[in-house]
Amino acid sequence: MKISKLLCRIVLLFVATLLLSCKDNTNESYDGRSDRSQFVVITDVVPDVILEIRYFGTYNFVGERIDGYEAPVALLTKRAADSLRLISDDLKQRGYRLKIYDAYRPQKGVDHFVRWSKDAPDIRMKQYFYPDLDKSVLFEQNYIIEYSGHTRGSTVDLTLFDMNSEKELDMGGTFDWFGPESHPDFCGNPETGEYTGDNSKSPTGRSITEQQFRNRMILRKAMLSHGFKPLDSEWWHFTLGDEPFPDTYFTFPVK
Repeated sequence: MKISKLLCRIVLLFVATLLLSCKDNTNESYDGRSDRSQFVVITDVVPDVILEIRYFGTYNFVGERIDGYEAPVALLTKRAADSLRLISDDLKQRGYRLKIYDAYRPQKGVDHFVRWSKDAPDIRMKQYFYPDLDKSVLFEQNYIIEYSGHTRGSTVDLTLFDMNSEKELDMGGTFDWFGPESHPDFCGNPETGEYTGDNSKSPTGRSITEQQFRNRMILRKAMLSHGFKPLDSEWWHFTLGDEPFPDTYFTFPVK
């Protein structure tokens, strides 16, 4: 009888150890990168936004639809989308609507960019997005990177639409222009909002007007007022300061 009880205890201990081991292995292999449960479709939260999802189409710096973009929609984490709704509400009172070019970007899309950057002969969109730069420097100058803040789900690329003129607000440059002309401090001081006209950073003497700089500042101030942080190389790019997944690069497609 004692031997039988001892064997039962040994068996139970073995089973328990096996179950714990399986559980641990499952946790190790699951990193949540395919879990979209904390994401929303932006237009469900901010119905007034205008969408022009560049990477679903062909008018972008690559010149083709980007991997992982299966529908012309924009996704964000719930937290980021809620903050964006507050920004939209504020700007509507001033006669503007938000226009979004890109939001969540799957890692597959970033990988597509990296492959393209190494394909030297493919310069079909050079005249539109990087006419002043050789394609070979785009990766080393961090215009193309292996891991993007967009993939963490709380970064958005956007501009403003003027409801009075029924046109995009003139920002003095296109989305995804590779060059110093896209920097928020180009021709001015974004911290003070002062226009200086200093275009010395432009390799070909390009410039923006005082009104174009001020238009960029309207967008910047609105985004910063509700917790988004700017990027020092792109006037259109903002990341939620308290993003919920600062270390997770998601893989699920945009759809």
